[in-house]
Amino acid sequence: MPIIANFDDDFFCASRYNKLEIMKGVKIVEEQHEVLDLIEQITRNDGTSYYEIGNMVQNGRAELAAERGFIKEVRILQLNIPHSQNVIKYEHFINTHYQMQDESMDHWDEWKRTPEADKIVHDILEENHIG
Repeated sequence: MPIIANFDDDFFCASRYNKLEIMKGVKIVEEQHEVLDLIEQITRNDGTSYYEIGNMVQNGRAELAAERGFIKEVRILQLNIPHSQNVIKYEHFINTHYQMQDESMDHWDEWKRTPEADKIVHDILEENHIG
């Protein structure tokens, strides 16, 4: 379990690799057990978009967020992606930093990433010939 300290709304996470991660506005939560198995593209209301690694439950929440006007749209780009080492690393990051939103959500939580998590997502996209 990571060690967490809060200094003026910056959260510092000492991971098992003895790195210190600074994640502005990102809290560490009790570890979830979400399995990530799809790649989706989420379009924000301002028209910009980003790729996310998710699962069917998270995609359903994104669809609900689009219906409620919190995001513009979500598209599944690839289902059943291989459970590679990069996917396992990103699952751990998401499962320790975020909780799945429930149906009563009143906003969309975009998963903020560290530079290391961004690199992992980039590698997952390359592994799956996307982007």
